[in-house]
Amino acid sequence: MNGGKGAHGVMSSSPSKPSPNWDPQAKWVRVVEMRANGMVEFEFAVGEPQLYVEMVMPRAAFEEFCAMHAVTPTAAGAATCSSDQPWDWNWRAAHARYGHTPR
Repeated sequence: MNGGKGAHGVMSSSPSKPSPNWDPQAKWVRVVEMRANGMVEFEFAVGEPQLYVEMVMPRAAFEEFCAMHAVTPTAAGAATCSSDQPWDWNWRAAHARYGHTPR
């Protein structure tokens, strides 16, 4: 592999084509945890529900965020890692499994 570089080691100037199913107007949230301190831990996705970022914010800000982005809620519950897909993980699952707290 050459890391996306052409034959002469120069990055290609043409962008890759987006998935035909990718819709930048489609947005999802999946609540991971409603914390006792009023914080909401959730996953936010744009375009594809499988591609998301993990976020935490106060409940009022979360509700405003969801309204502003016109999100579609997805299945609730804690995130899990599937053993058949080694790349299927998130920070919550990694912390639960390995108990490491970033400095």
